[in-house]
Amino acid sequence: MKRIILAVTNDVVTDQRVDRTCRTLTQAGYSVTLIGRRLPDSPSLTPRPYSVCRMRLLFKRNVWFYAEYNVRLFLKLLFAPADAFWANDTDTLPACTLAAFLRRRRLCFDAHELFPDVPELIERPRVQAVWRKVERICLPRVDAAFTVCQSVADVYHSRYGINMTVVRNLPLSAVGSLKVRSTFAPPYTMLYQGAVNVGRGVRELVDAMQHLPQCRLVVAGVGDLYTSLRSYASTLDWSDRIQFLGRLEPDCLHALTAQAHLGLCLLEDLGLNYRYSLPNRIADFAQAGVPILATNFPEIARILSQYGTGDLTEPCPAQKEGEAYRLYLLRLASDINSALQRWGSIPPDTRQQIFSTAASQLCWDNEQHLLLSALRPLL
Repeated sequence: MKRIILAVTNDVVTDQRVDRTCRTLTQAGYSVTLIGRRLPDSPSLTPRPYSVCRMRLLFKRNVWFYAEYNVRLFLKLLFAPADAFWANDTDTLPACTLAAFLRRRRLCFDAHELFPDVPELIERPRVQAVWRKVERICLPRVDAAFTVCQSVADVYHSRYGINMTVVRNLPLSAVGSLKVRSTFAPPYTMLYQGAVNVGRGVRELVDAMQHLPQCRLVVAGVGDLYTSLRSYASTLDWSDRIQFLGRLEPDCLHALTAQAHLGLCLLEDLGLNYRYSLPNRIADFAQAGVPILATNFPEIARILSQYGTGDLTEPCPAQKEGEAYRLYLLRLASDINSALQRWGSIPPDTRQQIFSTAASQLCWDNEQHLLLSALRPLL
């Protein structure tokens, strides 16, 4: 039995792409071990069909965290039984690449995003240059490379000349249990699910609620801005219609998603990482039979145009004040109202057909064979 060790820098709990990858590899007959980290507030893991090791680290962020993580990871990989090392994102590449080189093992790389182009690094050119240097050194040694959408694959090919297999970050199919709302009337529940970080449009949604008296906003997720945005929302006159739920287990999140009238995916145009992203919530909402209002970016627009499961709106502005921001909030509220009214006018049977078709195609079941097909020749 071939043994694969996968590495992530998160605490594993909510990383559904990595979990699906590990389960697919396990079902295909590989012995799988996933290495992540354990934070002070990390919840216990539910049982999984593969091994998980979570390291406790002294440092939580910045250069010291990445240095400690990769040193600790390298030492584990140097002596662990394995036939291949699998780096998830650029921040795990140094240890995986060095271990694979020294031990003559296969090296796989899964880019969940354009790591050097994340919004947190846009105004930190020196740090950005370091991560691009890491990619220039490591990626030529990769035996198999994967990513989440064609736009990201194209960028990596233009930068480093590597060919990546596109394996979209899609959920398991729920088409058998999919049932759309029988009624679509106010009061409406709008759901944001995902990281509460810079550029994700959560602040804009909170502010736009003043123009949406028939709506309730639910935010499910945590992130760098979670505490400050929750505190900010509590000071507003319409705070009783905004709810921050924090991080939810996948099963709880799926149940919550199915109760929403409208899903939300609003991004600022903060560089290529956001512009070329295909957030997994686009498919998550389709699997739940819930329409979505999303930013008009290429990969998102391609999916919504093909399957008709949502509506598009313009990107969030960088400035959160002044007349331009006020006009944006009015336009956003108008787009939300228009989406709610349009979907409310579509008969339930038609909505059921739209989402059943999308759910049957936008699922991991149709992606996992791409991953296995690229991996089998190596092992």
